[in-house]
Amino acid sequence: MAARQSYVDSSVCVPGLMLPFRIGDLCAGRVACTDGELAPYVRAAFMSGSVARPSACTPAPSQDPVAVVNAAVYQAFREVPLPEAVLQIQPPDQVTLVNLETNFFTTAAPIATTVTVLGYAVELDITATSFVWDFGDGTTTTTATPGAPYPDLDVTHPYSRVGTYETSVTVTWSADFRVDGGAWQTVDGTVVMASEPVALDVREATPVLTD
Repeated sequence: MAARQSYVDSSVCVPGLMLPFRIGDLCAGRVACTDGELAPYVRAAFMSGSVARPSACTPAPSQDPVAVVNAAVYQAFREVPLPEAVLQIQPPDQVTLVNLETNFFTTAAPIATTVTVLGYAVELDITATSFVWDFGDGTTTTTATPGAPYPDLDVTHPYSRVGTYETSVTVTWSADFRVDGGAWQTVDGTVVMASEPVALDVREATPVLTD
């Protein structure tokens, strides 16, 4: 009885008659073929010119080719060097006043890069999709934008009491990918980057008499 073989990619097979040498059906993906030990895959199902799986190949149990491909892309996404999350605050010098709308923002520009996954060049379009702002006084807020410096006050927070508060921002990155110029797909999974905490000193304004 022939050995069952499984490969990592999409589930398609190329009939042996189409190959320059006879080795039986050459399978791509998480498949189990019954007509001999086969070499690694030729192309993925989402590549142009793929051939439908012949009857000699059947999907291996509990092996979803699409999930396998996406998991491999997600792992590559996790290894892309993303920019550190850096929290910025206005007024500057980490000092603000009670009841003042203190401004918070960060920088998170989109990233376009190409990685190699399962032997293929895969384009990644990476964007920051969520920002969680921790104001250090027991309150947080979540936005889809990174805030902005003055005068564009997108993310602000007033403090009702004097004190020193540890503030931070957590950025969630998401990605789309495509292979060989094919259709864009969404990567299953995100990457989360938390900033270093920033100590914010909240003071009370003191009136000063002048002549």
